[in-house]
Amino acid sequence: MKPHLICLDLDGTLLRTDKTISKRTEAVIQALKEKGHLIMIATGRPYRVSKEYYRQLRLETPIVNFNGAYVHHPDDPGWGVYHTPIPLPVVENILRTCEAFHLQNIIVEHMDDVYIKNHDAELTESFKVNVGQLQIGPIFENLKTDPTCVLIQTENSETERLLKALDTQYTDAVHQRSWGNPSNMIEIIRNGVNKAVGIKRVAEYYHIPRERIIAFGDEDNDLEMLAYAGRGIAMGNAAERIKQAADDVTLTNDEDGIAAYLERLL
Repeated sequence: MKPHLICLDLDGTLLRTDKTISKRTEAVIQALKEKGHLIMIATGRPYRVSKEYYRQLRLETPIVNFNGAYVHHPDDPGWGVYHTPIPLPVVENILRTCEAFHLQNIIVEHMDDVYIKNHDAELTESFKVNVGQLQIGPIFENLKTDPTCVLIQTENSETERLLKALDTQYTDAVHQRSWGNPSNMIEIIRNGVNKAVGIKRVAEYYHIPRERIIAFGDEDNDLEMLAYAGRGIAMGNAAERIKQAADDVTLTNDEDGIAAYLERLL
């Protein structure tokens, strides 16, 4: 069988609810690697909080982070580093727009550096893992370079109104998605950036055609990836709109949905 490129989202897909990879799924992935198939991670997470899973699976492929805004090969700098940040002036304008809304917090990330506007012990703790520098306070007193992404934590009642304002004013510059409850985060990345862009770059490097790409996901940030792949597979725990957009649906992340599907297919 010709090699396939198998693309795995992390949260809600490869990872179970307890944020671990099941032994069965890990064994299936290793068996497929031995057969010559290529396994890669495509996640909205930064590399600093996805590399433990990359290492656990002993991957040797590039990784897509920040939903496609950062694509690189952890063990081969010569492969290239593709970072697509948001221009700093655009971020300044966005944050000015946000001043008219009731916000809980603003988090700006540049690669492994994190800037948090308001002190929040629980939130700060969640961003501490493998962080480069972590600064708390007025964003533009600290941020001096184009950021990779912006996270806006809103009041629940303000989320849709802010999303509409951002989509109206900055539709050509950035793309935003809501994480929804319970975090009520709006994630903003540069327009035209998504997981499919990163996967396409990797597939072309390995000369894998789209019909031999299999992608698994469960959320809105996986839609472009599922559409690009020859087989876009929604997890059983995915939202109904994701299932409708996918080519097929497997079991949930807690039922080894990835392993079950790949055992049957490959």
